[in-house]
Amino acid sequence: MSQRIYCMAQFQPKPGKEAELFKVLQSLEPNTLREDGCVQYRVTRQIHSPFADGKSMPIAFNEIWRDLASFEAHCQRKEIVEFFETYCQAEEGLAEAWNVCIYSDEPDDYDAPVV
Repeated sequence: MSQRIYCMAQFQPKPGKEAELFKVLQSLEPNTLREDGCVQYRVTRQIHSPFADGKSMPIAFNEIWRDLASFEAHCQRKEIVEFFETYCQAEEGLAEAWNVCIYSDEPDDYDAPVV
């Protein structure tokens, strides 16, 4: 097992703003990929297939971080904080909704002492 953190950050653009929001999110990739704990950071857009017909927001970041501390440091970077303030929280922003979740590949009580 690892201490890696897997993040799915999904975005619902405001009507007519999908291409613009996607471009802004792509602009976050170069600096983030330079972060010490960043393993993967790629913005993607949903495509349609009869074999993958689940419900999702149309834009999603697929992220892998070395550990929780690396992910949390990333979230506090000025560029990321300003992105959320400008494009998500501001009334004139490009995102209608967003959802950021993190996951671990370690089961509960991994490496717990045997009693």
